[in-house]
Amino acid sequence: MLETLTVQDSVELAVVERSGFVESRHVGAAVVLSPDGDIVARHGNTDSLILPRSSLKPLQAVACITAGAVLEGEQLAISTASHVGTDRHASVVRDILTEGGLTEDDLGCPPSWPTDSATRDELVREHGQASRVRMNCSGKHAAMLRACVATGWPTAGYLDPAHPLQLHIRDVVERLTGEKIAHTAIDGCGAPVHVITLTGLARSIHRIGTASDRSPFALHRVAGSLVRAVRESPWTIEGPGRPDTIAIEKLGVFAKHGAEGVMVMVAPNGTTVALKMLDGATRASTIVAATLLARAGGLSEAEVATLTDALPLAVLGGGADVGMIRPGSGI
Repeated sequence: MLETLTVQDSVELAVVERSGFVESRHVGAAVVLSPDGDIVARHGNTDSLILPRSSLKPLQAVACITAGAVLEGEQLAISTASHVGTDRHASVVRDILTEGGLTEDDLGCPPSWPTDSATRDELVREHGQASRVRMNCSGKHAAMLRACVATGWPTAGYLDPAHPLQLHIRDVVERLTGEKIAHTAIDGCGAPVHVITLTGLARSIHRIGTASDRSPFALHRVAGSLVRAVRESPWTIEGPGRPDTIAIEKLGVFAKHGAEGVMVMVAPNGTTVALKMLDGATRASTIVAATLLARAGGLSEAEVATLTDALPLAVLGGGADVGMIRPGSGI
């Protein structure tokens, strides 16, 4: 039986306060690593198994590049994104495909409408339709296809867990986390996603987030280049006004959320946090991660305050602010 995170293993990570009354509580687990990679704080059972969902994308992106996909700049950054499907995002993904002799039909992710409301509204006015390139994981899928083209692996069936690309990704995940994969599931986009511990996820993101693009080791060079590309083009990772993009722009961190309340964040000095909200909520994960980094010395309280002001954390009543989503007592 897989040891997954339970209510008994969890602590209060965040609360929703309305008019001085705590209306909701988000429980879960979080682990914080020092710049040197040592565990400096545990909240809840961080050795329990989780599905990282899109927080696994940095590992998958590194694997695609080490398999031969040649991507730089915005193309490299979007390979690890959960983007909102703007025209700008779609254009970068199309370029990745075109430069590899591929088309949107090669993408294995499902068709989707943009989650960016302005882009979606414009598409509706133009009688457009849902497409694979607008799906939030299309950058990851395009990178996977480019890796297949570069290596000579078949592009057909590239999402099969037994495909050579997915076996290579599995190997890279195990190398970066330092643990064997406990189970493999299928993510919302159709790609394999691997069950690991929250601590293993933190270790892997710390290794990626602190890597140098001038390292003598290829894996570290790729990881360093990926993080630099994301920090130089924060809009790629999610989109304007979205939490990951805001955090990177305001704080210079490397941030990547995952569905069902997963979040990883690396401060400029290397302090790293990984967390999982047990109920799957994402609304508090960014501010909780930043708060944990600040308490470990990775960010200043002033920086967290700046982020708080920029994130949609206000609780409204009749159109006015009557409360806030804030970190809970468990951290």
